[in-house]
Amino acid sequence: MESHAWYGYTVAKAAQLQLVHEQRQPQVRCVFPRNSGSLTIDVPPSQTSAWRAVARVLRSPMDALSCALLPAFCALCGSPLPQLSPVPICAACWMEFPVQSGPVCARCGDSLASPGFDPSMTGLCRTCRLAPPPFVKAVAFGPYQGRMKAAIHALKYDRLHPAARGLGRMLAEAIAQLAGEAPAEMLVVPVPLHHSKYAQRGFNQARLLAAHALGSLRKTHPEWRLTLASSTLMRLRATESQAGLTFRQRRLNVRNAFTVSDPATVALKHVLLIDDILTTGATARAAALALTRAGAASVWVATLARAVALNPANRGFAASFDEAENASGSAPDASLRPASIYSSQDQSSF
Repeated sequence: MESHAWYGYTVAKAAQLQLVHEQRQPQVRCVFPRNSGSLTIDVPPSQTSAWRAVARVLRSPMDALSCALLPAFCALCGSPLPQLSPVPICAACWMEFPVQSGPVCARCGDSLASPGFDPSMTGLCRTCRLAPPPFVKAVAFGPYQGRMKAAIHALKYDRLHPAARGLGRMLAEAIAQLAGEAPAEMLVVPVPLHHSKYAQRGFNQARLLAAHALGSLRKTHPEWRLTLASSTLMRLRATESQAGLTFRQRRLNVRNAFTVSDPATVALKHVLLIDDILTTGATARAAALALTRAGAASVWVATLARAVALNPANRGFAASFDEAENASGSAPDASLRPASIYSSQDQSSF
C-alpha cells in the first residue's frame, strides 16, 4: 500500500512540476545533433503514460541546458528553433512548401495554366505534342520556388543531409500520384552524378531522396514493390552546367550522356527515374532514352520540384524549332531561336 501511495504521489508531483516548468520556461529555440535516447523504462502498459510524464519533467532541464549551449536557427527563414531537432528547419517553414496545383500536362507534368500555353483535348503541352518524351509520365511534389528552392539548395550545396528525410516524404507523395497508373513493381533509379561531380559534392542528392521516399512508401503503399537500383544508370561524361542554356542546348548537352551499366538488370523491367528538380526535362529525356534502349519496358519520372518557366510560350516554340531543324536537316534562322525560358537561378540538371 505504501508503495502505491508513493507512486501516486510521484506521478502527481511530476505532472505539477511539468506544468510549472511549461509556464516559466521561455521559448528559447535550439537544435540538438541527435536524439539522446528515450528516458522511459520498461513498465506495464497501464503505467506508460505516467512514466512519460516523469520523463518529460527530467528532459525539460536538459532541453533548457542544450538551448543555452547550442542555440540554432532555421536554415530557411532564420528564426530561432523552438525545440530539440536533428533538422534545423522550423515547423512553420515545413508548412510553407508550395504544392503543385492547377492543370498540368499529362505527360511531363508542366503547368497548363500559364498564359501562352495552348493545351489540346489530349491534355498535353505543346512540347510533348511536338516531341513526345521517352518516358510515360513525370510527376512532382511542387514548384521549384520559395521554401522548396531554399531547402533543395541547403541539401545540395550546404550539405544539410537531415533535411532529406522530410524532403523524401514529399517525394513519396509525388510518387504516390502514380498509384493506379504505374506498375506496382519497379526499379527505382536515381539520376547519377558524374564521378567528378560526386567527388566534389560527396553524395548524390537524388539517391538520398529516393532512399527516404522508399522508406515512406513502404508504410503508405505496402503493396508496391520498389527496389532501389542506384548503380543501374551511369553518366558517361561530365556535362556542362545547364544554367543559362536554351531548350535545345540543354538537349544537346546531355545527349548520349547516360548508359546502363548492365542492360540485363533493366530488360523488360519498369523503371522509376528519380531526381530533385525537373526543368525542361532534357536530362529526364536523355536518361529515359538510355533506359529504354537497354530494354526497359517503361520509364516513369518523379521529382521533388518542377521549375516554373518565365515564358512558357517559348518552351513550346523551342520544341517546334527543334522539330523544324530535324525535319529540314539545317537550322532555321538563328534570330528566331528562343532565349532561355528559365531564370538562371532556377536551373537544374534535370
